[in-house]
Amino acid sequence: MNGKQPRLSVVVLAYRSADSIAAFVDELIPAIESAEPDWEMILVGNYLKDSADRTPEVVRCIAESNPRIRFLAKVKQGMMGWDMRSGLETALGETLAVIDGDGQNPAEDIARAYRMLKESSLDMAKTYRVQRDDGWYRLVMSRVYNLVFSALFPGMNCRDINSKPKLMTREAYAALDLHSDGWFVDAEIMIQARRLGMSIGELPTEFKSLESRPSFVKPMTTLAFIANLIGYRLLEFRYCFNKPEAFRSKRKP
Repeated sequence: MNGKQPRLSVVVLAYRSADSIAAFVDELIPAIESAEPDWEMILVGNYLKDSADRTPEVVRCIAESNPRIRFLAKVKQGMMGWDMRSGLETALGETLAVIDGDGQNPAEDIARAYRMLKESSLDMAKTYRVQRDDGWYRLVMSRVYNLVFSALFPGMNCRDINSKPKLMTREAYAALDLHSDGWFVDAEIMIQARRLGMSIGELPTEFKSLESRPSFVKPMTTLAFIANLIGYRLLEFRYCFNKPEAFRSKRKP
């Protein structure tokens, strides 16, 4: 990188993706360039202490081969949310995107969501999964979770809270105050976007099966999600008495 702020930063969450991340990056690069020639990529290869995970070395080698790509390889102090926050804090772009690096999200969704964000002057753009090839159990968990979210946080036209990629303007990212270190970070983003009145667009996508490794989502994950949603709902009541100014009204016309 030459120090100039790129128009698009793509944060790729690559935890334990040593066997698949290089191929996914090869798919991502032409997809990104089809929508935005001025880009950078951040590969987040954080790892558990004393683990045999080869991902840090793999992402380092990928970054060394392309000056537009940077990498993070830190001892983990949290899980997916900590990785996401680490990557977003490192990104320099005018628009920030985050996507999982396991290949379940089609690479071309980055370009589709970026075009939607720009053409519709949105604060945020994301996908929602209309077809899932990752099994009935994950499908049921996702539907339960999204139903609970809709009941606790009504009035938000969002069909799939956890779906990625998620893209946002730098101004939108700066307005968020993210703290989650775990899987709840996707919901935290959407809850805060709702509170701030951000404009959000959604695109349908297909969620592919996971071939490279077992899923990190365990049976207790959904219960933890729901418990976090209830806790966050209670916290949100304070904003009923001190409602923040709508986010978009703060932006320059």
